[in-house]
Amino acid sequence: MPGIPSPRDEAGRARGLHGLDLLGAGPDERFERLTRLAQRLFDTPIALLRLVDSDRQWIKSRIGFDPKAPPPELSFCSQALLGDDVLIIPDATRDDRFRDHPLVVDLPEIRFYAGCPVRAPDGSALGTLCVIDHEPREVRDGDAGVLKDLARMLEQELESLSLATLDELTGLTNRRGFGAIAAHTIAMCRRVGEPATLLYFDLDDFKQVNDTLGHTAGDRVLRTFARQLHANFRDSDVVARVGGDEFCVLLTSATTEDVERPLSLLRGRLETREGEPLVSFSVGVALYDPSRHQNVQALVEEADLLMYRQKRARDQDVG
Repeated sequence: MPGIPSPRDEAGRARGLHGLDLLGAGPDERFERLTRLAQRLFDTPIALLRLVDSDRQWIKSRIGFDPKAPPPELSFCSQALLGDDVLIIPDATRDDRFRDHPLVVDLPEIRFYAGCPVRAPDGSALGTLCVIDHEPREVRDGDAGVLKDLARMLEQELESLSLATLDELTGLTNRRGFGAIAAHTIAMCRRVGEPATLLYFDLDDFKQVNDTLGHTAGDRVLRTFARQLHANFRDSDVVARVGGDEFCVLLTSATTEDVERPLSLLRGRLETREGEPLVSFSVGVALYDPSRHQNVQALVEEADLLMYRQKRARDQDVG
């Protein structure tokens, strides 16, 4: 198997990677979400986010490889890191660069590979996002574009590490981070023709919790609600706190009908928690329509309006 040369400006690339303070850290939910999304969109058994240091590799997220096993050494990713575009290998057994690779000859018997460089805010290549199959594949129109979209979403997540885009109380993405990530998500859904649905939540009577039980209790309610959102929606969904007691969940490959069950489960779990203030919520559900929603803000505004209509109807019923 031919040797793979090192990326250009290897020293600068390694400095950029260390500057993000990612190496050696455990799994990160933001990266796990996008790796799972890549696996689902390409319908492959394996998806990886691989970061490359000067002397070793770090698998930041992996789906389809045993998480307890040593990370695989993928010369595929080293090759992808050299270029500016997506590297697609329809059948590794027919590619002179990889036909003798141990992971092609032996388990997991890699055949199809598609990998896109993931870059730091300064443009240096940090690693690759890749999807892998055990069977050869014909390259479909748009495959490279989809993987590029996902890689750009990962780059947005990396950029958020150096910006104030995380909510300290709940650990969720905040409004600023959500706007950037959601824009990439919507663009990707538009490209592949997949539906997307936005849920806009507002906690009912939250001010009363703060006024009667104190802000410590209010903070506990917010953290509990954030945890329950993560527990009831998919790992690939974007969950954010966008206001004091306002939250968003953006679901890909989902219509308004698909959210009924997780919303019902969410309500049930919140109502049965003992020893904590009762948490209820109003929610607006808006299906992304490219003919009506010119940008993410338009989708957010519609979901926000629907949420307030539900809240007003609730208040009238109580009154």
